[in-house]
Amino acid sequence: MKKTCDDWKRHLPAGRFGAHLFPEFEKRAKAVSTEVFRVKTVKEAREVVCNLARFTNAKKIVSVTSPLQEEADLDEALRTSGIEVYTDQTEIATHAATADIGISGVEFGIAETGSVCQDAYAVESRLVSTLPPLHVAFLDSNLIVPGIFEAFEIVSRVFDRGYITFITGPSRTADIERVLTIGVHGPSRFIIIAVDGVSEEGGGQA
Repeated sequence: MKKTCDDWKRHLPAGRFGAHLFPEFEKRAKAVSTEVFRVKTVKEAREVVCNLARFTNAKKIVSVTSPLQEEADLDEALRTSGIEVYTDQTEIATHAATADIGISGVEFGIAETGSVCQDAYAVESRLVSTLPPLHVAFLDSNLIVPGIFEAFEIVSRVFDRGYITFITGPSRTADIERVLTIGVHGPSRFIIIAVDGVSEEGGGQA
């Protein structure tokens, strides 16, 4: 899978990221209708997603596999429960528009806005995060930066060419008579699975 950067963590500003920023990130994310599940292990993360798939009666899932998902052996667990899971680029292109859930990883979170940054250089990443009605994103809960300034500082270090997405809550618009509507131009639900115990914290208070 093509990526804008293969090692985002290396470019996070030293001493200005870490799990100590997660409570603010979570508060801001929930304020824009993001659903946040913080878990200690990838095993717990797998259980959350499998339960979510069962409760939503999901039959088809498209997934761009991230390291956290691989460690959780998530795709196999979902297949074992009888769900069709598509991970190949061609399969994702074929099934994304009719999938019940899209699953992907994100690179880091932004405490100031409750947003996450996704390396979306690969077209399958864009399809998974925009076409299914529910997008589930895996996040290392230690990789949270204070604000937009730091986010763009990181982007300036990694970006030469590619495609980077900032996601803030589920799709919403107020174009029609200024009435807020959720899920018109993308997923109506956005869920973050934040996993502890993955990376060392950035140290230092922001």
